[in-house]
Amino acid sequence: MFWKFDLHTSSHLEALLNKEDVTLIELMNEEDVLQECKAQNRRLLSFVSQDHCMQDLVRMITTEPPACVQETKRFKYPNIACELLTCDVGVINDKLGNDEPLLETLYAFLEQPSPLNPLLASFFSKTIGNLITRKTEQVISFLRRKEGFLLLVLKHIDTSAMMDVLLRLISCVEPPLLRLETLIWLNKEKLAQRLIELIHPERDEERQSNASQTLCDIIRLSRDQANQLAEISQPDPLLTVLESQECVEQLLQNMFSAKSTESCIINAIQVILTLLEIRRPVSYTLVDGVMDAQGFERSYTVNSSILLAIQPHLVHFHQLLLEPPKRNPMLTSLGVLKEPLGNTRLHVARLMASLLYTSSASHAVVAQELCRLNTMHLLLDLFFKYTWNNFLHLQVELCVAAILRPCAHEMRLQPGTGLFQHCHLVQRILEAWEENDKMQSEGGMRRGYMGHLTRIANTVVHNLEKGPVHTQISSLITELPEDYRGRWETFVDQTLSETNRKNTIDLIGTGNPRSSSEDDMESPFPKELTLQQVFSDYQIQQMTANFVDQFGFNDEEFTDHDDTVFETCSKERIQPFDDDEEGIWEEKEMKFAQTQTKSRNR
Repeated sequence: MFWKFDLHTSSHLEALLNKEDVTLIELMNEEDVLQECKAQNRRLLSFVSQDHCMQDLVRMITTEPPACVQETKRFKYPNIACELLTCDVGVINDKLGNDEPLLETLYAFLEQPSPLNPLLASFFSKTIGNLITRKTEQVISFLRRKEGFLLLVLKHIDTSAMMDVLLRLISCVEPPLLRLETLIWLNKEKLAQRLIELIHPERDEERQSNASQTLCDIIRLSRDQANQLAEISQPDPLLTVLESQECVEQLLQNMFSAKSTESCIINAIQVILTLLEIRRPVSYTLVDGVMDAQGFERSYTVNSSILLAIQPHLVHFHQLLLEPPKRNPMLTSLGVLKEPLGNTRLHVARLMASLLYTSSASHAVVAQELCRLNTMHLLLDLFFKYTWNNFLHLQVELCVAAILRPCAHEMRLQPGTGLFQHCHLVQRILEAWEENDKMQSEGGMRRGYMGHLTRIANTVVHNLEKGPVHTQISSLITELPEDYRGRWETFVDQTLSETNRKNTIDLIGTGNPRSSSEDDMESPFPKELTLQQVFSDYQIQQMTANFVDQFGFNDEEFTDHDDTVFETCSKERIQPFDDDEEGIWEEKEMKFAQTQTKSRNR
């Protein structure tokens, strides 16, 4: 078996090192140069770590290669140079981290005019990031002496690699005391405020998007690493600023400025949604009619200052649902959509769901203001108008569940009262169900929101029967007109019960496992639907929503039968890996599923 390996490559490298006039390029042309560095080849490391070689390597990753070089080979040496500089070998780390001229050459990359070459920027980011982790004190000290460092990084924030540099400074500095000193420095340089300034309608979209993503990552990293600073009894200064009322107000002012754009609105909402995150869920269940996380990594308390800053702008969010940025008519698989829902209204719906879930007794004023504005009525209008937009349907479903959740009685049931009296939820459920049945009986398609409507109806029934506010809800149902009250009772006893039975049979038929803990839960849905059906749907839609945000697809382009084709086709094309590496990339015959009219929500 030994003849399968080339045992002469290392000797060839040694022969090159024996040459008096060997050059760095000659060594870089050897296929195993990186492997030999990682294997601590002393002669090779001694050569590479010389001053002139290290300078050449740093220049390669920070200087644009000549345009005359063939495109496929232009970045060959910069790529190899980056791999050598970041191969995590002590000799190279020490030389680069302790040598001021080398650090100056590396830093000079930031002083170039925009835009930076994205590939070189990634090489720079990887190299400086490795030094922040391995030579922390030296590099942090060097960067703190550079007065304009943060301004230069933010100047190039339209290049995504610059985000990584900032996040390295926040997440990879140890020990905790040095990390705190670094955070205090970044806070004095007003990192949070400067990033918020970039989420402004006058900035280009790429800059806004990267600034928003950086802020979201900073919030999550800071919360996840809070225990480290807690050991030295110090709060995270960046997180403290980001959660302050002043900071959130500035973000909202940028968002609702006279020249506001859809990009600015969406990126600002993404930051607010991250600020409102109260847990990082791992597994889900349904308890008392509420989608809830049974296990989670960490739980956070939303700072009341965030909600205080948002409250005066709820009317502006409501107006966005009424008058979003104009969108051109769009051709979908079901015909022309004259007025697409749009990303703005979808993000506002996500924010409303988050606000309703976050609001507790101490923050009831937010839910009450939404009730006063009749925002839930408007969301239900959109729910039924955009028949095939399951992203929107999910958010409205979450809003209903949040309003009826166990702590709703602490809000004096004002939002719940509005749901039944002003939004006519029961009447709308009945009318939509009857219209769908009529359409299907005439040979039409089942409406795309029926799965979510089923879960909304089950949530109402559950809270009517067993929820902590069942007495109040029962009273509201009793006040319905006699015709609707009778239709509701028949619907619950017959139609909804039969639908749940069918869905249970369908799910059992798929062979989805069910734990004993799920069997014992109280739930507004059939027990077999509790875990797999409800939250797998939620997770998939949230991930797909992020995909849509990143790559610019329109929400209405995804319909039930589109998803069926996609999922079936994916299963055909994506195969699990095994130990046999041969043939794993062979072309497979692609099989297309017939389009289905059955909603995946069922």
